[in-house]
Amino acid sequence: MPNLPDVVLWSIPAFVLLTVVEMVSYRLHPDEDAAGYEAKDAATSITMGLGSLVFDLLWKIPIVAIYTALYELTPLRVPVLWWTVPLMLLAQDFFYYWSHRGHHVVRILWACHVVHHSSRKFNLTTALRQPWTSLTVWPFYVPLVAAGVHPAALAFCSSANLVYQFWIHTERIDRMPRWFEFVFNTPSHHRVHHASQGGYLDRNFGGILIVWDRLFGSFVPETEQPVYGLTKNITTYNPLKVATHEYVAIAKDLRTAGSWRERAGRVLRGPGWQPAPPAPAPVTAAAEETTAA
Repeated sequence: MPNLPDVVLWSIPAFVLLTVVEMVSYRLHPDEDAAGYEAKDAATSITMGLGSLVFDLLWKIPIVAIYTALYELTPLRVPVLWWTVPLMLLAQDFFYYWSHRGHHVVRILWACHVVHHSSRKFNLTTALRQPWTSLTVWPFYVPLVAAGVHPAALAFCSSANLVYQFWIHTERIDRMPRWFEFVFNTPSHHRVHHASQGGYLDRNFGGILIVWDRLFGSFVPETEQPVYGLTKNITTYNPLKVATHEYVAIAKDLRTAGSWRERAGRVLRGPGWQPAPPAPAPVTAAAEETTAA
């Protein structure tokens, strides 16, 4: 297995430089319609990003063990060559789409991903607001390892996907050329994804490519000013609370649930799921007579 570069590590200087440029651009050219920057919010996002690096190292221990065991069991092998790397990137982006979509529609997965949507700002530091419980992501990529993709090659593709998505977290870029907007994920598409309006909710899940959303019916173009954040925003900059608030909400719902069916729904249904209200009691003959009287 050839050594592949750590694209996240190599990209850190660019992350810092672009963030400073974006901050300066807001200072020099304020935009009242843009979410812009707020010091506490940006600090929280950066802290979440640094924390995710630490926790990801912890989660990698069991994940690498599972992937390595699976890779050794499968007879298939995908060599790392100049022409296979783009194909692996394409395949990883496809499974990223389904992982991302799943983390929006299953509440226990959303409890991880909600961290990234918890800011009411939308800037390059928002890209750094990453969860500390990303252990829920690995099952979506099992098919790639089973098909013979080396775990290190999968890690490289996932890192490249993450690095690509950094630049699309900005309001300072309006639209890219039309052909680019049709194929690739862009700031315009991703602003929709981070918006909390009804028509924008759970749309534009693509990582590098937006074509998956076009193919699977989850694409919505940007037509109105997005309102960023959650449908029920949190009011804290405490990184620990940001990382765990949805898990706490799930635990509270489980304690008050009236049945095992409701408990399952609270965990496995969508984030906004509510149990059906109890059916009204049937009106008895005596009650009808009383009403008539």
